Amino acid sequence: MYPQFCPPLIQSFQLAKKNNRLFDMVPLGDDKVWAGGNSKELKLFDLQGGLHDTVTITCFGMYLTLHDGHVVYTDINDKTVKKVINGKVDTLFCTGEWEPYGVTCTAAQDFLVCLRTTDQTESKVVRYSSSGEVLQEIQYDSQYQPLFGKTNYVAENGNGDVCVADWSKKAVTVVDKFGIFRFSYTGNKASKEKFDSSLTTDSMYHIIITDINGVKIHMLDKDGRFLRYIIPDQGIRRPRAVCVVREGELMVGECNTGMIKRIKYLD
Repeated sequence: MYPQFCPPLIQSFQLAKKNNRLFDMVPLGDDKVWAGGNSKELKLFDLQGGLHDTVTITCFGMYLTLHDGHVVYTDINDKTVKKVINGKVDTLFCTGEWEPYGVTCTAAQDFLVCLRTTDQTESKVVRYSSSGEVLQEIQYDSQYQPLFGKTNYVAENGNGDVCVADWSKKAVTVVDKFGIFRFSYTGNKASKEKFDSSLTTDSMYHIIITDINGVKIHMLDKDGRFLRYIIPDQGIRRPRAVCVVREGELMVGECNTGMIKRIKYLD
């Protein structure tokens, strides 16, 4: 119920044709990746597309991260962050009245979680300890204006910056580790595109952004300067899920087809 091997970009494989929409991925070491999507299952693949594990969950697998070697996801249905250990789902903590969306585990083993109110009028990023203690809330700029429209995906950069994909602003907003605004990216100015995005970072502090409305991946430096597009030789359609699996190698998932493509983007 998932992969079909296809010729390489480096290589690619596909989710099952039923419920094959792909939303997020997270690497396990440098040779496996957890994937989640519309099927309400989390699936563990090797980089050749071999299936190693399947875990059934009660929500879409939209937002994933890894903590202590175990896959973690947010469940909007009961407003919780959950962890899969030996095939069993445990609740780590609840997010109160706020709905959880994107999640990432930081270098300090805390969690950054994108939260929205149920009516979608307020949005923030909260840093939690692994036990669910609130350590930091990021919501307003220095003028007490909202930083975000609707937080969606989140990643921590190696310099401590918090990078947030904003669904309603069609932007990526970056704040420093104290929550102070640094910059916002709304697409390469030369093409003037507007995009819905997911994102990740790599060991060289690049910010790598997928564009679900386009056919390419954006790469920025740590200060928000556009460096280049990543466009696979065989092309890519509606890219959404993205993660770095090895130095200079990405796994990128096409949202609608469920095709996962392994792409070498740096020599």
